[in-house]
Amino acid sequence: MKMADRIKQAVKRFQQISLSSLFVILVSVIVMITSVVSLLIFVNLYRNDMEQNAITTSEQAVVQVKNTVFNYTEDMSDIMQMICANIQKEEEEANNFFSNLLKIRSDVVAVTSYDMNGKILKCWTNGQKLKENYIKNLSYVRDLPQEEGILNITKPHVESLFVDYYPWVVTISQNMQDANGNTIQVAVDISFYNIADYVDDVGIGQHGYCYIADDAGNIVYHPQQQLIYASLKEENQKNMENGTYIKSNVIYTVNSLQNCDWHIVGVCYVDEMITNKVERVVSSLVVILAIVLAGTVFLGSVFSDLFSKPVTSLVRAMGEFEGNSAEFVYHPVTGTKEISALSDSFEHMAVRIQKLMEEVRQEEISLRKTELKALQAQINPHFLYNTLDAIAWMCEAGRNEDAVEMVNALARLFRISISRGHELIPIEKELQHAQSYLHIQNFRYKNQFRYQFDVDEACLSYYCNKITLQPIIENAIYHGMDRMVDEGMIRIGIHQSEDKIIFTVEDNGVGMTEEQCEEVLKKERSDRAGIGIKNVNDRIKIYFGEEYGLTIKSELDEGTCVTIMMPKVTEGSYEDK
Repeated sequence: MKMADRIKQAVKRFQQISLSSLFVILVSVIVMITSVVSLLIFVNLYRNDMEQNAITTSEQAVVQVKNTVFNYTEDMSDIMQMICANIQKEEEEANNFFSNLLKIRSDVVAVTSYDMNGKILKCWTNGQKLKENYIKNLSYVRDLPQEEGILNITKPHVESLFVDYYPWVVTISQNMQDANGNTIQVAVDISFYNIADYVDDVGIGQHGYCYIADDAGNIVYHPQQQLIYASLKEENQKNMENGTYIKSNVIYTVNSLQNCDWHIVGVCYVDEMITNKVERVVSSLVVILAIVLAGTVFLGSVFSDLFSKPVTSLVRAMGEFEGNSAEFVYHPVTGTKEISALSDSFEHMAVRIQKLMEEVRQEEISLRKTELKALQAQINPHFLYNTLDAIAWMCEAGRNEDAVEMVNALARLFRISISRGHELIPIEKELQHAQSYLHIQNFRYKNQFRYQFDVDEACLSYYCNKITLQPIIENAIYHGMDRMVDEGMIRIGIHQSEDKIIFTVEDNGVGMTEEQCEEVLKKERSDRAGIGIKNVNDRIKIYFGEEYGLTIKSELDEGTCVTIMMPKVTEGSYEDK
């Protein structure tokens, strides 16, 4: 027996059990999920352990850099104390001291004293010549803060006081009293290359590093200084306090120097420090997870057949019923006892709703037919009376041929109007109806207007609502030309456009305002009892939908054009609806 057949048999057996029997299977799935979750928790704990090791490594590197920089700054402090002790000695003795100091300590670039206005009083260098004019002296600190035990160290800068000599230095400054009791500032420029080289050599992982910042978080020195200046890199560690912080998968370790406002900041990346170890663990867990997932997929497919597929089929059937309830045929869904009961209930509900919808549809059809017959029954007695009066007058005047012609036209008019009770008639007959009506009115109005037809012969075989053109023509005669002095003109057009038939009735009468055009389509006729324009519009919309009907365009003293839009209807396609 094939595996597929076995699975189908298993599904059939599962479909016969109740939900209470599925509890055991559900527990099995929970156990499997719990195993997967346990593995994920183990990986997470292992990752956290590796993260803590990374933090420890970062802290050790930062402490190492801090101790080195602290020793260097303490050495700077000792040099400052010796300078302050010897700067007030006799000039020759002081010069000998500074000369020896500059020879012994090659990292000391210059020792300079300033008055409180920043004017250089004395400057000792290793043979360098001072510039007569310089733009800015970064080694002088105005308003130097005085705090016991704290070195006043500037940021690294290029010394610009000397001719053709531009060393990279930091400056240690201190205020003191000279022999005359005046306050002066002593500044020692010390080369920063030694510290920079040491900081550059410190690495935490492959891409981790250390940098120096001040209390405000401003960078004093960074091994990637050029990237910082070019705005290609930035550090987010501001207002730093001692400790370790993890931000966006980056470990920041901060440790402050006690003798100045410098902080050593270590930066390393969690992923880089732990990825290799975690990958080894994950690779050994992948096989286990694959087995678990394979079992889950198998059980999931079984449960899909048992629960998901029947429910999906039921939901799809409900959607089909909602979209086309009239022609919907339901096929029962098999599954557990509960799903089978739900399927039977839906089938009963669908059948009941279909019966109710059919009853409502029949009632709507009857109501619509009654409404259409009521609209069609509105015959114009004035028109009939005036036509018969004109026929009588012709007979008395001896115009028997004209009387016979009018009687024949009137007979054709009523024969087409009746149309054996059909609402839809061929456009050809509707055109004959309009011609008969115009023929009669032309007799009555003694040729006060002319009319012409522009008809696409291909449209004549399609069907339309009967008595569609006559009310529009009647409105053009009574309201458009009744007060005209000149001869009137009525043009009737019938054309097709894609799946539509378009009728137009255009006159050169007195016209209407836009408000009057809107009013015509809203108000029933009050002056005559015939089928009005609104009734024509209503009948078309009842039969074919809201997208069809009449539109009116008119200009005062220019004329009016009524456009009627209908779908292309062939014989029998709408008659039974």
